[in-house]
Amino acid sequence: MDHDASPGAGERSTTATLADVSRHASTPTRGRFITIEGPEGAGKTTQAIHLEGFLRDRGVPVLRTREPGGTPLGERIRDLLLDPGASRIDALADAFLFNAARHQLVADIIAPALAAGTTVICARFADSTRAYQGSGSGVPLDDLRDLAAIATGGLAPDLTVLLDVPVEIGLGRKAPDDRTRFETAFDLAFHRRVRDGFLAMAVAEPSRFAVVDGTASEDAVAARIERVVGRIVNVKRPANEPIPPVARMPP
Repeated sequence: MDHDASPGAGERSTTATLADVSRHASTPTRGRFITIEGPEGAGKTTQAIHLEGFLRDRGVPVLRTREPGGTPLGERIRDLLLDPGASRIDALADAFLFNAARHQLVADIIAPALAAGTTVICARFADSTRAYQGSGSGVPLDDLRDLAAIATGGLAPDLTVLLDVPVEIGLGRKAPDDRTRFETAFDLAFHRRVRDGFLAMAVAEPSRFAVVDGTASEDAVAARIERVVGRIVNVKRPANEPIPPVARMPP
């Protein structure tokens, strides 16, 4: 569920074939799976593009994708789910649709890429369904965990970067022509529950989550993400390149 940007030239790689991945098929180690999460307007798409370029420039085989989407089926489901003119969709039906798109993405794109040794960056993954349909709309979290486990075959990210922004700031960043059903049909209280849900997940799984202040400048956020990712991906950083601090959850 990536609501940060509408499709454009910068999104071409989200439905890329595995041609790039196949060149690295002999790589013996599994690739790293990195997800970027956050509430509306946090900058997930922008930062996924930044991170893709950062890793590619340093010789890391990388593939970027998004949720929902990334496959022909996923993109059709995306159109249905995010259409601001769509009729009401029950929260559990939402969860099933997101997971249908997720299963296709894992089967067709993510799992083969990881097996080939490619690092995969995905803007949104199963945590978004837990935050939106669970914390936001009240679907039991245990049911959503079970559903995601079936859809993904148990695949979990190695690292989840949570871009945290206050709800009012994130929603204020969205242009009128870039507003999806989740901005037009849901109130501020819903979006506050979503944000709280993300933060609760980060507290519960500190070894997987890195929380980054999404209100910082685009470049500052990108630099902080690069440092976090450098801990799990073998990135060669120039000796004279400064290492910025990483924003973390307050105690």
